[in-house]
Amino acid sequence: MEKTVLNKVTLKEVNKVRWLTVTAIFMALNIAMSSFGITVPGGHLYLCDLIICTASLLLDPLAAFIVGGIGSFLGDMIFYPLPMFVSLVVHGLQAATISYMAHKGKESISKSLVATLVGAVIMVVGYTLGKTFVYSTFEYAMIKLPYEIAQALIGVVGSLLLCYKAGLIKIFKKMELS
Repeated sequence: MEKTVLNKVTLKEVNKVRWLTVTAIFMALNIAMSSFGITVPGGHLYLCDLIICTASLLLDPLAAFIVGGIGSFLGDMIFYPLPMFVSLVVHGLQAATISYMAHKGKESISKSLVATLVGAVIMVVGYTLGKTFVYSTFEYAMIKLPYEIAQALIGVVGSLLLCYKAGLIKIFKKMELS
């Protein structure tokens, strides 16, 4: 009688699978939130920054870059390809910066607030410069500036509420330990 030996899955392998799965879920959410906007007078507000900031507060900088940069790139490629490379760079840099700043040292809500505000500045400045380049007009970029600021602030406030008030950080930490 032959015994079948099952390979034992190590915690490191489980964490890799979880890392990939959670990153993919957030990236899919980013793509979905990039597909439609809230119509406001003169433009649209997109909720992708809410997903990018939330993922950045929960994930490491590489995963945050994948969610923010590659997720936004794919969302734009599917729905509106003109600014897709701007989205890759700007949202990728925004996400990686937030994640790095939020996770350096002891994590706290005040550190997360500063990190997301820095990320908001990166997004607003990056998109303003990017739109100037893509559309070849500074005036068009300035017209869209208030919407960029509003979108960034929705991301900051919403992600902090989800992570700290709704308890996503506690849930995420429990998931990491199990």
